[in-house]
Amino acid sequence: MRVVAFTGMPGAGKSEAVAVAKARGVPVVRMGEFVWEETKKRGLELVDANVGLVATEMRQRHGMDYWAQRTCDAVLRDHKDHALVVIDGVRNNEEVETFRHRLGHRFELVAITAPPDLRVERLIKRGRSDDSTTRERVTERDERELGWGIAKSIALADHSIVNEGDLPSFRKAVAELLDRVQSEKH
Repeated sequence: MRVVAFTGMPGAGKSEAVAVAKARGVPVVRMGEFVWEETKKRGLELVDANVGLVATEMRQRHGMDYWAQRTCDAVLRDHKDHALVVIDGVRNNEEVETFRHRLGHRFELVAITAPPDLRVERLIKRGRSDDSTTRERVTERDERELGWGIAKSIALADHSIVNEGDLPSFRKAVAELLDRVQSEKH
């Protein structure tokens, strides 16, 4: 099994990269699903402020790699027979270290990057329930994620894809990277 994990600032294109993997039949484990699950369990609405609060609180209470540990458990339990698995949502260095420790040579980190103005435009247009809907809210979310250490996870990536062009070109770049990682021998 090979594991590709996507990291990047909100609106950079991680969801589109995940969509490429899903379209190819690759199982995806989205770290945010665990956060959403905990948020719902507490009876909170799935909006950015609540999701961010729960994500931060659990990291403070159980360690910065809390969500990565949960994700590794799911990957190793539910997807051990797949040739390739994708993880969406790496946010900090501690998570990267956990994935590298628990998944070893099978793990590859991919940074998706895009210019800030383009990311803001995408987030506002996307309109997911936990998205920020104004430039100010996007800036607050960016600051929260930078506080978690996402810049370091981006810097530690094994691969990087810049997403500032058209969607077909980005999707092609993601598909090519997934093919390359899956065909590498370790």
